[in-house]
Amino acid sequence: MQTRIIIRILSVAAVLLVASLSLAAQKGPLTVGSKIDTEGALLGQMIILMLEKNGYAVEDKTEFGPTPIVRKAITSGEIDIYPDYTGNGAFYFNTQDSSLWRDRARAYERVKKLDFQENNLIWLTPAPANNTWALAVRGELARGKNLRTLEDFARYVNGGGEVKLAACEEFVSRGDALPSFEKAYGFDLQDEQMIVFSGCNTAQTEKAAAQGTSGVNTAMAFGTDGSLAALGLVVLEDTKNVQPVYAPTAVVRKEVFAEYLELESILAPVFATLNQKTLQDLNARVAIGGENVRAVAADFLEEKGFY
Repeated sequence: MQTRIIIRILSVAAVLLVASLSLAAQKGPLTVGSKIDTEGALLGQMIILMLEKNGYAVEDKTEFGPTPIVRKAITSGEIDIYPDYTGNGAFYFNTQDSSLWRDRARAYERVKKLDFQENNLIWLTPAPANNTWALAVRGELARGKNLRTLEDFARYVNGGGEVKLAACEEFVSRGDALPSFEKAYGFDLQDEQMIVFSGCNTAQTEKAAAQGTSGVNTAMAFGTDGSLAALGLVVLEDTKNVQPVYAPTAVVRKEVFAEYLELESILAPVFATLNQKTLQDLNARVAIGGENVRAVAADFLEEKGFY
C-alpha cells in the first residue's frame, strides 16, 4: 500500500517537473501587432508563426488599427513587435521634405537611428520591396483619357475631369501621402470628390474603384498590392519620385530585443525573401483569392523551408 502511494507521489512529482521545465523553456510571451491592411496582417502572421516555431508564447494583436494607433501601442508597451515601413520615418519625425527618404539605404539608416534615439525601438532587417503610396484608376478611364502618370492625372483633374477617389483618412490627411501628390503635381481634390474610409485597407478602396461604387473611379493603392491587375486598375506612375521608399521591416521594443537577441536571426531570412512580386502574389491570394491570411503565411514559410 505504502509502495503504491510513494509511486503515485513520484509520478505526480514527475509530471509537475516536466510541466515546470516546459514552461521555463517557453520564451515570451510576446505581443505581435500590425496595421489593419492585408499586407500588415500577412507580415504579422509570418512573425507570429516564426516566433511560435522558435518556442515563443505569442499574443496575436494583428490588424490592430491604423498607423497612429499601432505606433502608440508599441511605444506604450501594449505590443512588442510589428511590421512597419521605412518611409513612415518621414512622417514620424516630420521630415517629409527630405530627399533621403527616397533612397532605400539612407531611409532605413535614418529611421533606425531616430526611432532608437527617441522611442527605444529597434528596426530589424528590411525586405527588398517598396510598398509605397500610389493612386490607381479604372482601366477604362486610363485608356479613354490616356492617363499613365500623375502628371496626366493632374491635367485631367484641372481640366474638369470627373474624379471620385476612395481612400482612407490617413492617406488623405498625412502630409507625405495625398497632399504630397497634390503639391508636386499641381492638383487639388475636394471633399466631395472623395469617399474616405477609417482603415487603410486597399482591398476595400480598390474594390470600390473596380466596381464603380458610388461613382468611384480612383483608388488609394500600395505598391505591393496584388489585386490591381486582377481588378483592371492602372497605377499612375510617380514620375517625380515624390514618395519615399516603404520597405517592410519588423520593429521591436528595445527591452524585448535586449532579452531576445535571436529575433533578428529568426526574422531576417524571412524578410529577405519578400521582394515586390512575392508580396504582390501573396497579397493577391488573400485580397482576391479570399484565402485565410494565416494559412497563406504558413504556406509561404513552409515552401521556403522556414516553417
